[in-house]
Amino acid sequence: MQFNIKSMDDWQKVVDQVIPHLKHHILLLKGNLGAGKTTFTQILLKNMGSTDEVSSPTYSILNEYTTPKGKVYHFDLYRLKNIEEAYDIGIEEYLDNAFLCIIEWPEVYEEELYGLNYHTMNIINTGEAREVTFG
Repeated sequence: MQFNIKSMDDWQKVVDQVIPHLKHHILLLKGNLGAGKTTFTQILLKNMGSTDEVSSPTYSILNEYTTPKGKVYHFDLYRLKNIEEAYDIGIEEYLDNAFLCIIEWPEVYEEELYGLNYHTMNIINTGEAREVTFG
């Protein structure tokens, strides 16, 4: 799926289209700084029934949210230097026990997902809009 985001209202349209297609419990969010990864996550969780305040886990590395269907873990791996640091935070245990894991900046851990089913969303900030692909 592909989307062109020009306003905040467009993010809701993306979420409306994505939710029915979330078949796996891991969602990788890729995009440059300020692309909209956390904005998408905020709207997604609201639509999944979470009443938690959703914020970027840039400094905490991990935020935990509650939805009617289970726990959602929101990672930001931007500051991790290597795979060992991902293991140190217990990423595998979170992946095993989540309704959904959303991972921003997943590149440091992506090879470890080989053989698992997951979704990837790419968000590119073109300056005038956001180009989003989901699969």
